Amino acid sequence: MPVIDTGAVPQVGTAHADVYAPYPVVDDPARWGLTTTTVSTIAGPTVVHHRPGPRPLLFLHGVAGSWTTWTPLLTAAAGIAGRGLVLVDLPGWGSSPAPAVALDVDESSQVLVEVLDALGLDQVDVVGHSMGAFVGLHLAVTWPERVRSLGLVSGTTFATAAASRRPVRALRTLPAFTLLRAGLAVTRGAAHGLLRGLARIGLLPLLAGPVFAAVRRLDPSVLQAFVAEFRPAGFLGAARAAARYDTRRWSEVRCPVVALAGRQDVFARVDDLARLRRVLPDVRTVLLEDCGHFAHVERPDAVVRELLS
Repeated sequence: MPVIDTGAVPQVGTAHADVYAPYPVVDDPARWGLTTTTVSTIAGPTVVHHRPGPRPLLFLHGVAGSWTTWTPLLTAAAGIAGRGLVLVDLPGWGSSPAPAVALDVDESSQVLVEVLDALGLDQVDVVGHSMGAFVGLHLAVTWPERVRSLGLVSGTTFATAAASRRPVRALRTLPAFTLLRAGLAVTRGAAHGLLRGLARIGLLPLLAGPVFAAVRRLDPSVLQAFVAEFRPAGFLGAARAAARYDTRRWSEVRCPVVALAGRQDVFARVDDLARLRRVLPDVRTVLLEDCGHFAHVERPDAVVRELLS
């Protein structure tokens, strides 16, 4: 059941019989009435899946993700009936080609503004996962007039930024993130091939196990997408950008924020939620039990209930 933190005093929410990871990852834009468009941006061609409608939602994926990562949540939310949708493959992820140099957070935000301009959207509700939550926070800082509200799903925030700056110290505070980053720095271009090899011989659940609370209960499509969408160079670039970022800027966010995290998340720390409450002026935080780093895949019904109801 979710634990809802309000202010300094946590309050326990009502228990719900949610099923763990009940929906597959689906690569079918037509299922939700989405049109696929390529927008020319400062980072090159950026692929966008969108649907017109009122109160549009902008979804930002994380590492090992693309627009398809959000499809379990779309299923749980009945396609967010009646609302506009914008699902972006950030440059270097999904179907969007990688720029020559990995983007920093400012450039990622500029890409999103150019996407919104191309679609004729003045303001959106932003929902970001992991790296996408980091970018969403910065978008709310630098373009506050474009962000109506902000949802952070398994966001990599304070702990990840600190781990990116001080990897030796992070072996104690955030070991899974730190060891993955070190391994990718060594293997680099070979990492994707290694992942595919592990998948072929059935060992991928051992590697992906720490990322999810219950990897053996996932629909096979989730791990298939995890392998297909993981970009080692993009992961390392995102870590470098996080290391350079001044998280004190988040105190400038003025829109309402809801932040959700899983208790078993190995890429973030539970106390990040408390730090967000101290920094953001208008935030509600939700801690999800039996949930790792992909709350919108592992607990999509709870995320819809807390974030989009």
